[in-house]
Amino acid sequence: MRYLCMIFATEAQMGTIPPAEMAAFVNEHLDYDDRLRASGHFVESEGLEAASTAAVVRVRDGRLSVTDGPFIETNEQLGGFYLVEAASGEEAVRLAAGIPSSRVGSIELWPVFELARPTEGAQP
Repeated sequence: MRYLCMIFATEAQMGTIPPAEMAAFVNEHLDYDDRLRASGHFVESEGLEAASTAAVVRVRDGRLSVTDGPFIETNEQLGGFYLVEAASGEEAVRLAAGIPSSRVGSIELWPVFELARPTEGAQP
C-alpha cells in the first residue's frame, strides 16, 4: 500500500537550522531518498516552495476563485512530501520517522486511497 508522508514545519522551526547546516540537512533528505530506493519503499519525494508562492483554487457555482498563499489557518506549512510503499501502517510509521524533517517539524501520514474506474455495469 502507498502512504503519503507530508512534511509540516513552522518558519520558526525551520529557522533553527543554521544556514551553514542547511546544505547538510538537504543532503540528509537526498540520502534518505537513496535508502528508500534501495529498500524498494521509494515512490516519490519533493520539497515545496514557500507557502507565500502557493494558491488555493476553488470552483463554486461555476465561478473560479484563486487565493494567494499563505493560505492555511496554522503556523505550520506543508514543506514537502514523500510517497512511499509500505506493507503495513506500522512500516509506514517507521519510514516516516526516518525522514530527517521529523526532527524539526512533523510528518503527517496518510494511506493513499487507490482510485479505480468502475467496470461497466458494476453495482456500487
